[in-house]
Amino acid sequence: MSVPGTSRIDLGWRSYTIIILFGCLVAMIGFGPRSSLGLFMPSMTAANNWSRDIFAFAIALQMLLWGAAQPVAGAFADRYGAPRVVCISALLYAGGLAMMAYSTSAGALFFSAGVLIGFGLSGIGFTIVIGAFGKLLPVEWRTFSFGIATAASSFGQFLFSPLAAGLNSALHWQTTLLIFAAIVLLTMPLSLALAKPREAANGAGQAESQSVQQAVKEALSTRSYILLVTGYFTCGFQLFFITVHLPAYLVDRGISVEIGAWTLAIIGLFNIIGSLGSGFLATRLPKRYMLAVIYALRSLAILVFINLPASPWIAMSFGAVIGLLWLSSVPPTQGIIAVLFGTRWLTMLAGLAFFNHQLGGFLGVWLGGLLYESSGSYTAIWYVTIALGIISAVVSIPIIEKPVARPVAASA
Repeated sequence: MSVPGTSRIDLGWRSYTIIILFGCLVAMIGFGPRSSLGLFMPSMTAANNWSRDIFAFAIALQMLLWGAAQPVAGAFADRYGAPRVVCISALLYAGGLAMMAYSTSAGALFFSAGVLIGFGLSGIGFTIVIGAFGKLLPVEWRTFSFGIATAASSFGQFLFSPLAAGLNSALHWQTTLLIFAAIVLLTMPLSLALAKPREAANGAGQAESQSVQQAVKEALSTRSYILLVTGYFTCGFQLFFITVHLPAYLVDRGISVEIGAWTLAIIGLFNIIGSLGSGFLATRLPKRYMLAVIYALRSLAILVFINLPASPWIAMSFGAVIGLLWLSSVPPTQGIIAVLFGTRWLTMLAGLAFFNHQLGGFLGVWLGGLLYESSGSYTAIWYVTIALGIISAVVSIPIIEKPVARPVAASA
């Protein structure tokens, strides 16, 4: 299979369709079990006589380590290829799930659910898959494929949450974790479709010979990248705050916790539509303007939601709207990084941006609880999320979607 106007590289047994299909399966399996871990909290805390803050800290630790290790995993994937990183990460991830099933102390839980799974996620998520797509697929397919990979991650959330609930009911929660560990190992053979061809691995030119340190220095001295990463911080802040605190907010307003769970499920479902649509539009529209609109619409949706009367239908309608905007920022963000710097260190630079995303998420979760405890209300933190969305919309507009100037390459 080929696309007119693109340079052909020898992909061996793989077609573009196979690359996308296998990559999406890796992204789906990578994100799925992690998204369902909250469903194990009641059983694990009851079985081990833990308070819920012990489980919550393990997941918070996982989130931070996932973000911190993402640039490192990305750099290794860029240098040595995605399959090696996915295979090592799958072993860590599966090991963490298996050890989590038999953790009887807080320290064991922090190590398994926090450290092992956190590091494992950094090399098996959609960021690694998107980086591989950027190297293997033609330019015409690139940004839309980023949306497909993001949607696949969302489908993992949509699929594994009810699967976990069903298996926990039919079997024991420990058995469910072991089954999930075995499923994660399936990403190892699937990742072979993401291997770089020999031509890509041995490419010439200034961008190909650029070191990790040079790539990071170039990115951090590029104004457009800094603006892009600033907006990504807000993305993480908004998403993780809503994920963790929305059910409690609805309960405070007289809505049942079941409606909160359905609202989160609707967010995951509509996120698939939003991610695919964003990937499609990002191939046709200026990506910086798309980001500005996404962040502004999120703030508008939140503002309308918190000022409407509380009802199950309003909550689920909010889930549908915010779901369309949920990870729709990923395809244009990744696309801009590829435009600015090319694909040589795409995975690493996307991972660096993702680390800022995770920092935003950590602060969103933590400040949400802190401000609620100090005021007895979520009102203040909701308005913080609105303000951050507006700021991110504004800083996205000046982004320049052009490759960075490289004088050495130009003179050569």
